[in-house]
Amino acid sequence: MEEQNIEKMRTTTSEKRKKITIGIAIGAAVLLFITLIILLVKTTYDKNEAVREKNEETAALQLQLDQERLYNEYDDLNDEFIQYEGQTIYFKNDSIRQEYEKAKNRVEELRRELDHQNKLSQKRIAELQGEIESLKGILRHYVEQINELQQENQKLTQQNEKLTRKNTELSNRVAETTSQNEELTQRMELAEKLNVSNVSLQPLKGNGKNEKKVKKAKQLAVTFTIPQNNSTPVGSKSIYVRITSPEGNLLKGNGITFPFEDGIIEASAKKDIEYEGMEISGVTIYWDNNTVLNPGEYLVELFADNYRLYSNNFTLK
Repeated sequence: MEEQNIEKMRTTTSEKRKKITIGIAIGAAVLLFITLIILLVKTTYDKNEAVREKNEETAALQLQLDQERLYNEYDDLNDEFIQYEGQTIYFKNDSIRQEYEKAKNRVEELRRELDHQNKLSQKRIAELQGEIESLKGILRHYVEQINELQQENQKLTQQNEKLTRKNTELSNRVAETTSQNEELTQRMELAEKLNVSNVSLQPLKGNGKNEKKVKKAKQLAVTFTIPQNNSTPVGSKSIYVRITSPEGNLLKGNGITFPFEDGIIEASAKKDIEYEGMEISGVTIYWDNNTVLNPGEYLVELFADNYRLYSNNFTLK
């Protein structure tokens, strides 16, 4: 009986130990599970924080890139407006020019906003990008108008150049015709002019005979021939002679004058003849001398009908 009690006590003690061992194992397992759960939660939290920080960094970088892209788009737009600044003269009316100026002023306002704001929100960047695109569209519209107007202006310029060339050609033809007419008129006038030939200058004595020494001459005789000329109008002709001494002085003829080249000049002597279109030979004009003449070169000139008929030098001893 006593042995049974002892055995029973042993069995109870063994079972208690087993229960304690199992309880300890279960507690350790629960503690391990809780620890694993805590570690998993912390790891997940850390990962989420890292992802959030990464996303914020990425968003900030994207915002910076978008803002820089916005600056570049503005610079491109501003350059285009500057490029066409001097071509607004091609706009047909003031209203188009005013609309262009309004768009250009808005571009300048965008520049000021970008300069004074170091950081823009994503929403504002999107709004400004949309506005820049709208301004680009407006600029393209103006560029199309400028190109059209330039083409029209180029056509007008070509037409003007063509018309100018035609006017120049016509002016040249008129000038050529005028020149030809003037030349023809001059030829006709020259054809009508009296001609002289066989001109000579001879000192004479008091009795009308030839004198060898000009110092002793009482007269100078200019003798010449008028050839036949059917183009010269017939009628009375006054022929004037001018004799210039070796000293360059005109041998004057008692105040005889005649018209020549819109002026009145003095002559040494004159002779009136009747010209019938036939040759007249031996025509002589006399100049009476009342002074002492020196040997040398004497210039003889003949005039009639406002023409210089002859001019030449003669040496008198």
